[in-house]
Amino acid sequence: MKNALAEGAFAPAYFIAQETEQDFAEREALLDRAMGPKRKRKSSEKLRRGRLPAAGLAFVARDKEGRLIGTVRLWNVSLGVDGSAALLLGPLAVDASSEGCGVGGSLMRHAIAEAARLEHRAILLVGDAPYYERFGFNAAHTAALSMPGPYERHRFLALELIAGALEGASGCLFPAGRREKSRRAVRKLAAA
Repeated sequence: MKNALAEGAFAPAYFIAQETEQDFAEREALLDRAMGPKRKRKSSEKLRRGRLPAAGLAFVARDKEGRLIGTVRLWNVSLGVDGSAALLLGPLAVDASSEGCGVGGSLMRHAIAEAARLEHRAILLVGDAPYYERFGFNAAHTAALSMPGPYERHRFLALELIAGALEGASGCLFPAGRREKSRRAVRKLAAA
């Protein structure tokens, strides 16, 4: 006789996948719900505007029914004076119906592991230190760095994927990486 608990009882309630173009509308709606109408005015957004996420580093979480319940993206940035490369994480968002289920933590661990696998050197973010410290982020690595526009210094955190990656880094972050084509240009190419 099969044990009902042994079969499927511990199946995950969600899965993480690479983000696709088809996720755009659902992702944007989730970000609007989770972060509100002022989300596009944040300093981090200035670094993301007009850019695509770093190659292979945009993820979504979907529930068993296929509904998008979480998102995280990493973006290429240059670090101030020397222009060395790093990643900027964000936004991380989880649907209110799935908060407390470990979705955000799973997305974070997955994004960090993939960034390390792809040999990136460091990840920066602006967020709540008590939440992100459990993943190894801290403010010590960002002491000589700054963000464009207003931000709360104590929320500017970093994680070195390679020890010493942020040693001597100073100055303001600048956007880097692939530029986004306008939605209109993408539609024209698809119609051609």
